[in-house]
Amino acid sequence: MDKFKATFIAVFTALSAWLGVLAWPMLALVSLNVIDYGTGLAAAKYRDQKISSYKGFQGIVKKVCMWLLVGIGAIIDMLITYGAEQAGIVLHIGYAVASLVAVWLICNEIISILENMADIGVGYPKFLKRIVDKVRDQVESKAAQALPEDEKTE
Repeated sequence: MDKFKATFIAVFTALSAWLGVLAWPMLALVSLNVIDYGTGLAAAKYRDQKISSYKGFQGIVKKVCMWLLVGIGAIIDMLITYGAEQAGIVLHIGYAVASLVAVWLICNEIISILENMADIGVGYPKFLKRIVDKVRDQVESKAAQALPEDEKTE
């Protein structure tokens, strides 16, 4: 057991060092992915939906693609920083785009979990969904403000 703990701590430390500021949002996203997957399976039983390995695999692929979206955001951050440096401009934006993508995805996962809970029959305070919707809308709004007017899409 001690070897397992040491390995877990070493892997978590290495990932945290590698991800930097994205470590906590990614941990939250992965945790919420697992919770959403579990509540989705449970809710499917309450919705009288058939659970199949194909649908389960689709769900896993969807979750992995969410992680890839955060990675794409990180690549965009690196490209912006690199391009600015080549022009002689020093930018300290860190992982701004990747962080916005992660927060947006986290909000969607929370909304999905709340919907799954409602399908299962668990009541929750409606203000939770409104708060998460508001945060997600603010992320979209702030990201849209950074785009030139002709590149904004709805």
